[in-house]
Amino acid sequence: MNSFLLFLIRTGVALPTGILTWFVSMFAFNQGFFLSVIYAVGLGTAAYFLADGISSHRFLKKHALTRKEYKFIQKQLKEANSKISRLNRAMLQIRHLPSIKKRIDFIRVTKKIYRLTKQEPKRFYKAEKFYYSHLDSAVEIAEKYALLSAQPKKNYDLQETLTETRITLEKLSFTLEEDLHEILADDIDDLHFEMDVVRHTLDSKKLDNKPIDESRRLK
Repeated sequence: MNSFLLFLIRTGVALPTGILTWFVSMFAFNQGFFLSVIYAVGLGTAAYFLADGISSHRFLKKHALTRKEYKFIQKQLKEANSKISRLNRAMLQIRHLPSIKKRIDFIRVTKKIYRLTKQEPKRFYKAEKFYYSHLDSAVEIAEKYALLSAQPKKNYDLQETLTETRITLEKLSFTLEEDLHEILADDIDDLHFEMDVVRHTLDSKKLDNKPIDESRRLK
């Protein structure tokens, strides 16, 4: 749920309610300035939280989540966001120019998974391997790799370790792409279904518009 948009909705309901309450109290019921302000603040605050409750209820209903599930997912996303920031810093600190594009793609995939889950929290259950295992592994390996690659002098063993770590990160990159594909699996299936429907419709129209053979028409 977009927190800024939610704030705008709350404010958009609360502010007019408060202003209208003040005018009605002040001029229609002659309650006095300060008493009208108290009424306006009270009803405006009530409208603010009422709008919040309605928006939250609609959001949870839309995504088929309970409030408890949503809070749990939000907590996981908050932790994941911190880990992705660490991963981003570590990847950019790695001193290996040939792999920079792969590292940027690596970060892009992790952020894509996070954004999709943020937009549609229900997707979290399709990305549990990413949030509970793969992201942690990526952060740990990337930070150690960044530390080792920053060493000024590298002996043979260190160079071998860096090479192996780089290969491991590349393999993990494929794993993250599979995580992303798993999250999008339902969308891909829906798209294939829609395309099949469109193709079937187009084929049916072609058959309906096909000219009747002259010999068959004479018979």
